[in-house]
Amino acid sequence: MRIITLEEHFITGSFVRTTGASPFAALQPKLLDLGAGRIADMDEAGIDLQVLSLASMGIDALDAATSTSLVRDVNDEVASAMRAYPTRFAGFATLALKDAHAAAAELDRCVTRLGFPGALVDGTTGGVFLDDPSFLPIFEAAAHLNVPIYLHPALPPEPVRQAYFSGLPGDLGFLLSIAGWGWHAETGLHTLRLIVSGLFDRFPALQLIVGHMGEGLPYALARSSGILSSAAPHLRQPVAAYFQSNIHLTTSGYFTYPPLRCAIDVVGLDRLLFSVDYPFSSNMRGRAFLDSLGELLSPEDLAKLSHRNAESLLRLQPL
Repeated sequence: MRIITLEEHFITGSFVRTTGASPFAALQPKLLDLGAGRIADMDEAGIDLQVLSLASMGIDALDAATSTSLVRDVNDEVASAMRAYPTRFAGFATLALKDAHAAAAELDRCVTRLGFPGALVDGTTGGVFLDDPSFLPIFEAAAHLNVPIYLHPALPPEPVRQAYFSGLPGDLGFLLSIAGWGWHAETGLHTLRLIVSGLFDRFPALQLIVGHMGEGLPYALARSSGILSSAAPHLRQPVAAYFQSNIHLTTSGYFTYPPLRCAIDVVGLDRLLFSVDYPFSSNMRGRAFLDSLGELLSPEDLAKLSHRNAESLLRLQPL
């Protein structure tokens, strides 16, 4: 069974030098490795291909010119890794969102010249959600190029951090603001904002990928769709229907049955893709979860989850 994973992170030396010390010091060696060490970790878990994405915490603090130059270097380094290991790595383009026109041009370069199958973008930029009209050139480019955008969480804006995540002992506030809760709640909110803004009516072919088993959206979708759809006569279909036409979910970082069952029941297996969230989650843990799904899924559905849906969405060459 071929295994493709879609939310697998890295950093580069140029990224660390430009943004400052990585907050993931313990994982930095794995994040920096785009070669033999990463391949060995993949081989141990039987993962055939990783789609690489920058762990870009810190890029939002840079000015537009600096971040635009940096992401070009980052994308060139990923392209080099893809050439060195053409059957093992693909890459999501990193985009500097403060200059949306430059970001659209970089996405075009990454897709048409470097062979990237899409882009990954992080949450808000300068505290602004991506439904803001200033970001339309990026989505227009993705729709034109027929590549998906992976919406990944980002650190909360400072006012949100102060209001929701301050005043707790030790690192609890920070952890609550990221993988402990805040990342998932905000990215779920972000996805709903993109839908109700009319983005997918403007670009009906645009495809969005959301990680972490849907960021809580499958559990809440019936209620959210019922309330929002009735107040959004400008939309061409109910909010929940966009999860059948424009949105895909990955398993990244979530390795238990209940959220998977919920996602399958609400969104459907054809919209789900396997991911690990390496190195923040281990390949072996992800593989163990995938192997356990033989009790839940048919061989055909397991193949869809492990690789076929990714091959179709990202236009990856089947083996």
